[in-house]
Amino acid sequence: MRKRSLRHLTAIGISFAIVALIVAFTPVSKAQAATPHLIGPKSYYLGLGDSLAFGFQPNLDWSHGYVQDYYNNDLKAKGVGHLVNYGCNGEKSTTMINGGCPYQIALHNYYLGNQLDAAVLFLLLHPGQVSPVTLDMGANDLLPDINPSTCVVSSTWASDLATLNSNMVNTILPRLVNALTNGSGQRTGDLILTNYYDPYINKCPNSLPYVQQLNAAIAADAAQFGLPVADTYSAFGGANMGTNICNYTWICSIFSDIHPKSQGYTVISNAFS
Repeated sequence: MRKRSLRHLTAIGISFAIVALIVAFTPVSKAQAATPHLIGPKSYYLGLGDSLAFGFQPNLDWSHGYVQDYYNNDLKAKGVGHLVNYGCNGEKSTTMINGGCPYQIALHNYYLGNQLDAAVLFLLLHPGQVSPVTLDMGANDLLPDINPSTCVVSSTWASDLATLNSNMVNTILPRLVNALTNGSGQRTGDLILTNYYDPYINKCPNSLPYVQQLNAAIAADAAQFGLPVADTYSAFGGANMGTNICNYTWICSIFSDIHPKSQGYTVISNAFS
């Protein structure tokens, strides 16, 4: 499953040290980044995030995630020649920053260290060549707080959401935006986030307001940097997604798994198009 031709790009310690210095001295403020406009596709598409970016399915078909679908069904025809997918199963915002993704041994494109450093390094080694960059982050920070057996929501929800917001606004988004900004302060590529569907909506209807709260936080974080958000939530049917959730995910199958089926991943990829 791995594509190792780009492996050396994230294994060069000297290059990373130079890149870190560049990032440190080229800050981009939220105010500077507050005017959203799409740059459009370029040579490389970089997919970032958790198991949705990776394209996990419990039937072990990992070739039809939304990143792959977005590239194959849309971006290729627009001249994007290369896909790099750093999505890691089980990634949280904290592990994206500090490392420790539980399934880093299984990656489509291998990198050393944490996903955020690897992404920044790739962007700065390919200046002006990467667009779009997509990011889904937050499900593993918050969904474990919802117990699908009892439908009880953990008392840590609010603090976990605050941690996600802090990680996104103070570290993840500014570093990615910096890496997508040239010396003249101009964005050179698009960074597009996505929100989430509610996999528990049929079994635990009380989960919906919490997923909506997560999605509102993602939208607010993105807005601070003038970033668009692909609306996966609405694409799945919004508050009425219960009629689609069995068709789009594995939650009603023998696997009882929250991840999308191939059809669901296509729905997500279309939200980016």
